[in-house]
Amino acid sequence: MSGSAPRIRRGFVEIDEGQVHYREAGKRTAGMPTLVMLHASPGSAKTLEPLMRALAAHRHVIAPDTLGNGDSAPPLGDTVELPYFAGAHLRAIRALGIDRCDLYGTHTGGNIAIEIALAEPQRVRALILDGVSLYTDAERDDMLANYLPKVTIDAFGSQFHLLWNFVRDVYLFWPWYRRDAAHRRAVGMPGADDLHEKALEVLKAATTFHIPYRAALAYRKELRIPLLRVPTLLACAENDMLLEYLPRVRELLPAAESVVTRGVGSAEAAAETARAFQSFLDRQER
Repeated sequence: MSGSAPRIRRGFVEIDEGQVHYREAGKRTAGMPTLVMLHASPGSAKTLEPLMRALAAHRHVIAPDTLGNGDSAPPLGDTVELPYFAGAHLRAIRALGIDRCDLYGTHTGGNIAIEIALAEPQRVRALILDGVSLYTDAERDDMLANYLPKVTIDAFGSQFHLLWNFVRDVYLFWPWYRRDAAHRRAVGMPGADDLHEKALEVLKAATTFHIPYRAALAYRKELRIPLLRVPTLLACAENDMLLEYLPRVRELLPAAESVVTRGVGSAEAAAETARAFQSFLDRQER
């Protein structure tokens, strides 16, 4: 990282379940809402760091780890539904002293962001949904039955091999458990360092990451998206496995803007993606 790149700072905030871990970059500016960023499953907000750095040159950015992920406390219960996670994020946002904010969510984080914007629309100035799926009932049932590996912590370290392969195989197949030519992805593998860091974030929450992920897979967002009333940008990276759903998501929210981005696979791509998001946010009334 160059000396001029915004620094990622880390901290914790207390809510009823325990501590919520967050990453932060940029400075708070009068009249400029904080951008709250919600990450995909599995893993943590570490995956958002390239985009955070690119956006933090212009604004204050905070990205919490969802309960049960990364360094945040686990949720209260093993079978909670997705609105629970939205409520937990709202409690963390309030505890951080954030009033009105802009909101970004990708994949699972996008689902949670939808519920936050529906629960407290007066708090959300603008919303960016990056990579939204619209599974059929058959796809949803298949993923609920097969997507989340059963992790057992044992003295032989089987959890390390299982979760390493789980994290790696998402880059090879979609869904990862359909290991055949028809489900092969053409995005290539990330660098060894990136793969190692993502696997570590999943391993931190080896026994709880499935809870928010299962809630996201079961979430019927097709019933919720049409209810959104805040200014919304529907985005998806050109190499995202969920790009195929973007036209249908647009139909659910025709008033929203939309964009296909280059993603964050390189510093150049992340900067271009950040410019597209910042342009949308700059057009909103303060």
